[in-house]
Amino acid sequence: MKVIIVEDEKPSARRLSRMLAEINIETQAMLHSVEESVAYFKDNEHPDLIMLDIQLSDGLSFEIFDQVEVNSAIIFTTAYDEYALKAFKLNSIDYLLKPIDDEELSNAIDKFKLNRPEKHNLQVDLEQIKKLLVNPLDKTFKKRFTIKVGQHIKIVPIDEIECFYSENKGSYLFTSSKRDYLIDYSLEELETELDPTKFFRVSRKFYVNLDAIKDIVSYTNSRLKVILNNYSENEIIVSREKVKDFKKWIS
Repeated sequence: MKVIIVEDEKPSARRLSRMLAEINIETQAMLHSVEESVAYFKDNEHPDLIMLDIQLSDGLSFEIFDQVEVNSAIIFTTAYDEYALKAFKLNSIDYLLKPIDDEELSNAIDKFKLNRPEKHNLQVDLEQIKKLLVNPLDKTFKKRFTIKVGQHIKIVPIDEIECFYSENKGSYLFTSSKRDYLIDYSLEELETELDPTKFFRVSRKFYVNLDAIKDIVSYTNSRLKVILNNYSENEIIVSREKVKDFKKWIS
């Protein structure tokens, strides 16, 4: 199998190449910009797989595929947060979150070998990802929610919200003034509306605000319990599959 690394940080590219060599995979080339990548793919044989960083020194790597048709599968390497990663999950393209872990790299390669995408699927996936991501660096998130209270409309600034939660088929926000309000969003819909540096979905039932966290306690089955400044109606438990990402988020 031949692999090309597209990564603007040369030390990171060399490290990834060494990691691939340790699992007997040859790095065909290391490219560091959109311009360099376009020129290479126009004049050289395409690899089986591209390890692709998103943000390059001269633009988003998606621009490569606007200029040249590439007949390779892609695994993204990214420092982006949960919001951006959601796009990759939706389109079944694998990703590696920086700093890249040896085991995760090996698992991603194994997944590629078992499920090599066809050329036409690659093009569809890239278009869908571009639509979902736009440019994550320019993404704007909700600054406030408007809530109907009787005949009145109440404005709740995002910084006053400690958490969002679901209950009895409804979704609610809870404020630092100890009030909760029914909202017109599902928790799934909130994923593209909330700033992922401020809010994290710890479970199927809860989104929490980083600034509202009072304490974090070890819980059964390798889970974590989150204690907020004011909310106390139900326990907020970080589900086991989210613990690793949660720890990265709070760091």
